Amino acid sequence: MKKVILNLLIIDLFLAIVIYLWQGQIWLINAQIAFFSSALIMLASMNSHKNMVKKALKAGAVTDDGRDTLDKLEDPYDLYDEEKVDVGGDCHRTLVDVVKEERANLKKSRRSVLETTKDAKASFSFYRLSAYGILILGFFYLNGNHILNLFPYLTFLSIPLFVVPFSLLESDEK
Repeated sequence: MKKVILNLLIIDLFLAIVIYLWQGQIWLINAQIAFFSSALIMLASMNSHKNMVKKALKAGAVTDDGRDTLDKLEDPYDLYDEEKVDVGGDCHRTLVDVVKEERANLKKSRRSVLETTKDAKASFSFYRLSAYGILILGFFYLNGNHILNLFPYLTFLSIPLFVVPFSLLESDEK
């Protein structure tokens, strides 16, 4: 997280100097408000996701059954496993029995409303809502003072979307 913040600050400082020298104060204000609010949204999202994963790990919600993610997506019911060979009388089950068994399995794995709301807490975290509030207030401030220039605003709004993933990839490679 520190590496991401440092990269965001370095890029912001460099671009702020370049924008101020070449375009002026209006562009700088638009760029800084957009960059700051977008960076806050990215950092708040990372923080809320990290907290959600920690809580899931602590609660034991994440299990490893030995199957990779692609195999789970392609064969969710583990029907095509080469290691499991069906020997005996199970081969002659009727279609009705198989459907009843699968329905029972689906009812067991159905999630309750409480479990679903626990996962949705990351979307409604205080940090994320505050960051989006800052984005909206910044936009209204610029528009209300008639200094909103959409080109630098939208450009600098998107820069943290590229800086953060590249910073995370850079820190994973080392």
